[in-house]
Amino acid sequence: MGRGGTLEVASCEVLRTWLLQNNLDLPEEDVDDDVACCGFDGFPDEGSFFLGIRAMEKLYANRSVPGGFDPPDQPDHPFWRNEWIPFLSDQDGWSGKFIDARDGRVGRWFVGEVTVTGEYASMARYFDSVAETLTRIAEGQSPVCEVAEGRLVWS
Repeated sequence: MGRGGTLEVASCEVLRTWLLQNNLDLPEEDVDDDVACCGFDGFPDEGSFFLGIRAMEKLYANRSVPGGFDPPDQPDHPFWRNEWIPFLSDQDGWSGKFIDARDGRVGRWFVGEVTVTGEYASMARYFDSVAETLTRIAEGQSPVCEVAEGRLVWS
């Protein structure tokens, strides 16, 4: 493996180590085997979860396919590509957001619908949008969410 490949593997290991140290996964005793994904519940919206590393790995393993994309006859418009790393999902793993490992863009999937690639140019842009949402909530400009007793409450 060349130098670039070695750096890439090292970068992945550093990221994985950081994610495990700052893990969003539920404690083992709270994990429900019937739930496809679990993580930090209810943010940035009700019903979605920022995933911990183990939940990412579990969902990725469930979505990845031999050949790299699904369906195999539509490589330019797949429902799923193995280069997509999920970081946010619903409990069933039917929808969520992913980062495209090829170019860093953030997209979203929903099983049975067209996958949207490049919804955000990067993770930084995605988190900027989350910060903007939190600002609107804090200012009382979000009709679906409010702060009650220091917690976000979704209506």
